[in-house]
Amino acid sequence: MDDLTAGGAASTLLKDAAGTSSRRRWGLFFISMSPVIALLALLTWGLIQSGGNPGGLLVNESLGKVAISASKAPAFEVATLNGGPVLTNEAVRGKVTFIDFWSSWCPPCRAEAADVAAVYSEYEGRPVEFLGVAIWDEPRGALAHIERFGITYPNGLDDHGQLAVSFGVKGVPEKYFLGPNGRIIHKFTGPISRTRLREILDELLNEFEL
Repeated sequence: MDDLTAGGAASTLLKDAAGTSSRRRWGLFFISMSPVIALLALLTWGLIQSGGNPGGLLVNESLGKVAISASKAPAFEVATLNGGPVLTNEAVRGKVTFIDFWSSWCPPCRAEAADVAAVYSEYEGRPVEFLGVAIWDEPRGALAHIERFGITYPNGLDDHGQLAVSFGVKGVPEKYFLGPNGRIIHKFTGPISRTRLREILDELLNEFEL
């Protein structure tokens, strides 16, 4: 009986050890997969917020102009991430306004960030406003992006996706130019260069005699 008892105890210990080892392996697996799981969750969230449209997951690699009819911009109220004021339609009325939808994990968004920040500095003091809106993102990543590229213009997080949906955003980066009357004049997808951004701003300032 003693041998049988000892044998049973040994068997139980081996099973417990095997179970512990198996759980440890699964734990390590899930830890290693957590960044992938997080990204998939983020993309799924973006897909849901875009109304189930797969185009909502597009990363726009090159600049392109989208034909639109001038229309009043949707009402917005964006609390900025970098300590600036809450921006609304009324706050930018009377100015040419550049609204850029971006994500910190988006390569073209990172590629254009320094150029956009530089042009904003050039136009400070003129009737021009910039507003960056981070979508399909999280605060830590968005703030790190702002700091990395020395961005000083107001940026907010569209954490519920409502603003992106109201503007009809299909991917990142995507940008809108508003006239001083609050109407959308131009829509572009993809990263923009300093030269092209300056050209558009100057055209609109001349058009509206600002």
